[in-house]
Amino acid sequence: MPDFRPSTDLDMHYAVDDFTDPWRRPETVLMLHGNAESGLAWYAWVPALARQYRVVRPDMRGFGRSSAMPRDYKWTLDRLIEDFCLLMDHLGIDRFHLVGAKIGGTVARAFAARRPERVKTLTVVGTPPPLRAGAAEAVPQIVEMFETHGVEHWARQNMANRLGGAFPPEGFEWWCKFMGRTAASTQLGFMGTIACADIRADLPRIACPTLVITTEESGLASVAETRAWQQQIAGSELIVLPGNSYHVAATHAEPSVAATLDFIGRNGGQ
Repeated sequence: MPDFRPSTDLDMHYAVDDFTDPWRRPETVLMLHGNAESGLAWYAWVPALARQYRVVRPDMRGFGRSSAMPRDYKWTLDRLIEDFCLLMDHLGIDRFHLVGAKIGGTVARAFAARRPERVKTLTVVGTPPPLRAGAAEAVPQIVEMFETHGVEHWARQNMANRLGGAFPPEGFEWWCKFMGRTAASTQLGFMGTIACADIRADLPRIACPTLVITTEESGLASVAETRAWQQQIAGSELIVLPGNSYHVAATHAEPSVAATLDFIGRNGGQ
């Protein structure tokens, strides 16, 4: 995995997967992972997606093999968006398809609204409402949990809701340990800022073709609640999959990537 330095405080790690035919000039898909994850979270998507497109999977600032952020780091959505824009500039990619899961979908929605010249299509998978009720109020308790028990303990407390009732126990353990490797200092700052971000004003500004994927009983929001914000994005589409997970990109990888490929293909992807 190569790295790139978009700012003096960040070494950003990323992967590029491209298994397209060598005579083609494929378009690019930029994939934004969720909280306490890294680009590795997209492992199940790469085989199908990278056969048709060049896939760029960065580790977000603070996560994975990118530089951890100090507890007092001043997190903003605009800084995260700028990191990704600078990475794509570094790779010589002007416009791209954008895919985000969970909190990566929050960043991705703001990205599409604030940098419309860069985004061809937007797909968000298992992402929270534009303002998650109660998230800010829960931050002090979560911070205490991080400080007392660590990130893996926090992950275990909510993993059943993330992965739903049908995910295998071995997978549950893998995700707990995977997320538990995140630096506590990153999480302490991230939870009270990006995880509580209010992007309600961004939704009507999203002009690119947009796909929203959720499950019937997601712990993040009901289908009706998801449809309410999805319909604020002009011309957007909603797909509801069976199940009760909200980490849909992990639990429903195959139907989600199939829907994403179809959506991109119908909206100008080559």
